[in-house]
Amino acid sequence: MGEIEQRPTPGSRLGAPENSGISTLEHGQKLPPTPSGKLMSIKIQMLDDTQEAFEVPQRAPGKVLLDAVCNHLNLVEGDYFGLEFPDHKKITVWLDLLKPIVKQIRRPKHVVVKFVVKFFPPDHTQLQEELTRYLFALQVKQDLAQGRLTCNDTSAALLISHIVQSEIGDFDEASDREHLAKNKYIPQQDALEDKIVEFHHNHIGQTPAESDFQLLEIARRLEMYGIRLHPAKDREGTKINLAVANTGILVFQGFTKINAFNWAKVRKLSFKRKRFLIKLRPDANSSYQDTLEFLMASRDLCKSFWKICVEHHAFFRLFEEPKPKPKAVLFSRGSSFRFSGRTQKQVLDSVKEGGHKKVQFERKHSKIHSIRSLATQPTEPSSEVPKQAQQSASLTLGEGADSPDGQSCQQGKELDVSAAECGPHQSPALQKSPVGNKKADGAIKAMAEEEEEVVKDRTQQNKPQPPQPSTELSINSQGGAVPANVIFSPNLSPDTKQASPLVSPLLNEQACPRTDDEEEGRRKRFPTDKAYFIAKEVSTTERTYLKDLEVITSWFQSAVSKEESMPETLKSLIFLNFEPLHKFHTNFLKEIEQRLALWEGRSNAHIRGDHQRIGDVMLKNIQGMKQLAAHLWKHGEALEALETSIRGSRRLENVCRDFELQKVCYLPLNTFLLRPLHRLMHYKQVLERLCKHHPPSHPDFRDCRAALAEITEMVAQLHGTMIKMENFQKLHELKKDLIGIDNLVIPGREFIRLGSLSKLSGKGLQQRMFFLFNDVLLYTSRGLTASNQFKVHGQLPLYGMTIEESEDEWGVPHCLTLRGQRQSIIVAASSRSEMEKWIEDIQMAIDLAEKSTGPTPEFLASSPPDNKSPDEAAVADQESEDDLSASRTSLERQAPHRGNTMVHVCWHRNTSVSMVDFSVAVENQLSGNLLRKFKNSNGWQKLWVVFTNFCLFFYKSHQDNHPLASLPLLGYSLTIPSESEDVHKDYVFKLHFKSHVYYFRAESEYTFERWMEVIRSATSSASRAHILSHKESHVY
Repeated sequence: MGEIEQRPTPGSRLGAPENSGISTLEHGQKLPPTPSGKLMSIKIQMLDDTQEAFEVPQRAPGKVLLDAVCNHLNLVEGDYFGLEFPDHKKITVWLDLLKPIVKQIRRPKHVVVKFVVKFFPPDHTQLQEELTRYLFALQVKQDLAQGRLTCNDTSAALLISHIVQSEIGDFDEASDREHLAKNKYIPQQDALEDKIVEFHHNHIGQTPAESDFQLLEIARRLEMYGIRLHPAKDREGTKINLAVANTGILVFQGFTKINAFNWAKVRKLSFKRKRFLIKLRPDANSSYQDTLEFLMASRDLCKSFWKICVEHHAFFRLFEEPKPKPKAVLFSRGSSFRFSGRTQKQVLDSVKEGGHKKVQFERKHSKIHSIRSLATQPTEPSSEVPKQAQQSASLTLGEGADSPDGQSCQQGKELDVSAAECGPHQSPALQKSPVGNKKADGAIKAMAEEEEEVVKDRTQQNKPQPPQPSTELSINSQGGAVPANVIFSPNLSPDTKQASPLVSPLLNEQACPRTDDEEEGRRKRFPTDKAYFIAKEVSTTERTYLKDLEVITSWFQSAVSKEESMPETLKSLIFLNFEPLHKFHTNFLKEIEQRLALWEGRSNAHIRGDHQRIGDVMLKNIQGMKQLAAHLWKHGEALEALETSIRGSRRLENVCRDFELQKVCYLPLNTFLLRPLHRLMHYKQVLERLCKHHPPSHPDFRDCRAALAEITEMVAQLHGTMIKMENFQKLHELKKDLIGIDNLVIPGREFIRLGSLSKLSGKGLQQRMFFLFNDVLLYTSRGLTASNQFKVHGQLPLYGMTIEESEDEWGVPHCLTLRGQRQSIIVAASSRSEMEKWIEDIQMAIDLAEKSTGPTPEFLASSPPDNKSPDEAAVADQESEDDLSASRTSLERQAPHRGNTMVHVCWHRNTSVSMVDFSVAVENQLSGNLLRKFKNSNGWQKLWVVFTNFCLFFYKSHQDNHPLASLPLLGYSLTIPSESEDVHKDYVFKLHFKSHVYYFRAESEYTFERWMEVIRSATSSASRAHILSHKESHVY
């Protein structure tokens, strides 16, 4: 049976140097001597259909012949190509680079070996040379003609129009039709002739190199791009086709892909006679068997496909060529075949680092000779870009555009890359498309599809932006001035598929592009003292706080005034207590910004050092805040009064519900009422950092310490109220997400944790949403209602409950049994860490319930447990719905809002969050400018980012009233980019969830550490011991 395992070659076992071939030479290394002896002539058919004869020694390995072909073509990126030929059984196979040619090609005089593309990268921009892209374009042309590359008529016509442009130049209808009559690019071409001519008219001014680029841009989106089908049968005997790509192994029925097994899921590939076996990694959520089996026509066909899979896996997933395993002493088990040559990462690194001379090459059928514009300096990654693109790049790359050093190993439909196997690669080539190509735009739009992170884009929900035909920048293909209405789009991913909310064109700063050099120069002019960046944090977060106050004082006040639905007493309680705060903090922000301006050296004051401090400003204003303490005490009362009024007035409820659907209300309304209390803690944290940073002798230390003492006193006085109100606010917020429970908010009830668990029943494991309080555990399912709420299925009072691990008993990983006095349930967590969190919190809640006065009273409008009869359940469900409609105390929302709450994020990402986490999140709020880059994009884009409520909110600038998009962070991993990702910038952190990767750059070491600190609080749960060490447990 053949397996993916490596064997040494005879030469390496005898100590001979390894044959490096065209693509594995290190600097200063020489090729091993070519075997001497009789020469044989081999005919090679090139991609342009010409034939060349090459003479090589009979005993030479296949690598020598491939080297000769690549050297003949002056091809640097030869590793993407291979040589294929029909063997003695007429099966087309690849030439093994390690075996002697004479042992593979029995009758070389009668065999024509084809030079073709072997490895199709996920992104054509990873091909860094014009010649390489030209050869790939020829391969696409060949696949179209042979019927391998199937697509719809529009795509086919668009592809052919680019081929025609590269071969005969600009549009001329008579020349076009004459050329199409003489050249058949696809079967049934006559029916597409009008479409081809129509598309070709849009390519005027496009060079052959640009046409190749656009051809590959379209082709790579097609499902059959780079696919070679291998007939097989599944276990049921159904005829299917297997194929291998950069992402993994694909299964087709006819020309339709029906399944895919990406490399991250494949544990082992092997074959036994005619059976091809795929062993998958264990996955509790998958319905597939551990090992999949496919039957092929013969052992030779099976082994041939297995070898191709081995080579694709090694080329796209490994950092370097796999080393041969030592030879077995007695018996050899399995195939000795191994991949030989450089991996894709090594190819990209080599071409990027090595300088090459400009080389001419001839395009068959083309009227224009191309000069390959190769990079002479590795720091100029866009040397392959057409001339016009280079001239316009400084205008279009936007904020912080830099050399795109990040690389994407896998893109397109499969982005699940194992960090241990492959660092993301990225192309150094900028992409371009001629302006005004509306029909091409439509064709590309029809093909462009992408699964994107569930990210809320409030501005784009009802106005989807059509994808642009250009992927990195749009320029005039004539090289002239760009029309004023052209939108430059520096942040579109190379896929140029339907943009995610975070790729919205609204996030571009088109009016003020800045290059990296300008950005670096701007930074160097700023102070480098840590105290300056601490002071700057006060300024940036104060801006956000002021905007949050305006949500109440301006936007909400305007909404309720129009409807006249709020009692005058409630208006006075809310607005008369918020307006003085807004006025005070407006002046406070002005003072901070004036001080920072002086600190940055925008006047001569910084020379004397009088203004390189912030403690005096903080002390003065915190003392002023103490005069406003009476207003702060009223905020808890205002929150309770608002909920009471909503419960009594359907009109006010509708006003509040509609206001929460507005873009400016990016958080739950009652959260804004608690913002002034949260802000006091932020001041305290900032002053603690300043006091820790300054030595006692520093002139700012005394003021900072005095201000810290003042704010600590205020926080201590309001601490009990704050904890009580946070719990009250959270209970009301959860009430909006639940159906079947009417009196959730009662005195003494405290929220502890919510999250997704799988409940074991007669139907197997079913996902349920659990809500843990200090007296009861609720479990719910996601309802199909218009408001996306969760329906309560059952409740387990905690009084008398026991909890025990039962993984061994039920055979389910991370399994727990909860035994109540009337009902027991078995649940399973998604991971060991999730199970431990639930055990800790449930056990703590049980202990609290045991210490209480007695069993919990029944909920007034609760659904029955699952073990009641169907009739009883139906009646109870109807009663719950009636009660809900009779007394709706929560602000029920329409589906777009309720589908994006924290409860739904936990449901979709199969995780949980506790009140401890919410409390930590309140303390860890941050605002400021960040540069953001996608995994497969080239430039950095400057955004104003606000972190709060486990979420990043993105604004074009701090002056915007509402966010353009948001990114919930629960479930994300926070790391620093590895060397292999080639993000050669300071202060960069990486957010990663499944296939979604975002890079962010901070302006200094301090801000980088702060962003890491606050985001880590959202991506990894805090322990309960941590929060209770400095907070008392208060209940409403």
